Amino acid sequence: MSTTSPAGSATPRAGARAWGALAVLMLPVLLVSIDITALNFALPEIAIALQPTAAQQLWIIDAYSLVLATLLVAMGNLGDRIGRRKLLLIGATGFAVFSVLAAFAPTAEMLIAARAAIGFFGATLMPSTLALLRSIFLDRRQRRLAVAIWATAFSAGSAAGPIVGGALLAHFHWGAIFLIAVPVLVPLLVFAPLLVDESRDPAPGPIDPIGIALSMLALGGLAAGIKELAVAGADLLGIGLVLVAVLAGWLFVRRMRRVASPMLDVGLFRVPQFSGALLVNLLSVVALTGFLFFVTQHLQLVEGMPVLDAALVLVPGVVAMILAGLLVVRVVRSVDPGVAVVVALGSSLAAYGMLAVLGEHVSILGIAVSFALLGLGIGAAETISNDLILSAVPPAKAGAASALSETAYEFGAVLGTTLLGGLLTAVYRATLVVPAGTDAAMAQAARETLGGAVAVTEGAGPAGERLLEAARVAFDHGVIATSISGAVLMLLAMVVAWRSLRGSGD
Repeated sequence: MSTTSPAGSATPRAGARAWGALAVLMLPVLLVSIDITALNFALPEIAIALQPTAAQQLWIIDAYSLVLATLLVAMGNLGDRIGRRKLLLIGATGFAVFSVLAAFAPTAEMLIAARAAIGFFGATLMPSTLALLRSIFLDRRQRRLAVAIWATAFSAGSAAGPIVGGALLAHFHWGAIFLIAVPVLVPLLVFAPLLVDESRDPAPGPIDPIGIALSMLALGGLAAGIKELAVAGADLLGIGLVLVAVLAGWLFVRRMRRVASPMLDVGLFRVPQFSGALLVNLLSVVALTGFLFFVTQHLQLVEGMPVLDAALVLVPGVVAMILAGLLVVRVVRSVDPGVAVVVALGSSLAAYGMLAVLGEHVSILGIAVSFALLGLGIGAAETISNDLILSAVPPAKAGAASALSETAYEFGAVLGTTLLGGLLTAVYRATLVVPAGTDAAMAQAARETLGGAVAVTEGAGPAGERLLEAARVAFDHGVIATSISGAVLMLLAMVVAWRSLRGSGD
């Protein structure tokens, strides 16, 4: 997997087989990231076909990411023990099977259940890929490039998800977006055993079922509690879930400090480079998924664009994200990584600020430009932060560190749709003015979601047109509020990067 090091270097450099292994490991990265956001363009069609409520619509998107976030630390620890390649292959098989089942789900409830099952197996894929990169690429510069490709694939896959979904939906049933898992994962199952060497922690210590249970309760409870608060407001269930998650998290940290062989070295969180990079990851993905949640609906349901045309509006942003993620590897050779992250996040801040200022007057060109600015920032910031996370831990603990990085990603995806999506829904409902004389059933459907308004007003005559116009205006009010919130989050990420990541270069 490696070649002789250059003179004066004690670190072996990766050879051609290692780069072939990287190509194989990009397959699950692209698939998992595409699956996070591919449903965005399918939501209007799913809303018409399955008639989900507003809460179910959020769950259709978030069940996948929520289960992923709950299990990532446990699965990363499991991969360290049984072998990361073995866990990767098990996860790929389950992911493909349940993706096929999701493609033909007849009800919203069954689609949510299938998405949760996909999330379970998806949790085995991402920690395995990043941890395997840590064991394959020992040279720091080579690893930085490999991580740049990995992070770019993840970010670009998340951004390309709606484009892939739009292209498929232009010709096929909405379930087709799940079937792409099969042709992507079959090559992984064939080539991974040939190109990827097994990797595990040589001294993992005993299994800690209590620690695993506490980590799942903390992560799952927090994600579910935030979702409940966003959808239903400050009710007892949401508050209770958050309190249980906080208690479980405190018990988990307490246990990790006391056991002889902890599944997670919580002392890493006291390292500014590690904890700061994790938070930047989290906030960046919140910005990306939140942006995609409302922009994809705006293009289709407000602008009335065909699904494929709407998807093409996002192409410049995807290209910008890919280029930024790769080119920043050269930039940080001469620029402090922390400063580079701050500048990158400033571009993402400008994207949200642009939408907040333009509001309902934003043009399609304005959306394309704002997404390109967002892509530049996310692509660069994710590459640098992931490299900083991996370089902060020894290779034997790469699985646990990778799991934390992925937990930040998936929590970001959950928060992006739950918090920003929940805010959008709340403002939409609060500002929707139903025209006088509107049928009660039509009004109720319109109050749920903009997709519901489009579905019930089709062919309803002048009364339906008035209701649809009111719904579109209310939706754009929600977009303005959401954009302001996104800008605040990016400003927070810039402060974190400035305080914790400067001086973290070679």
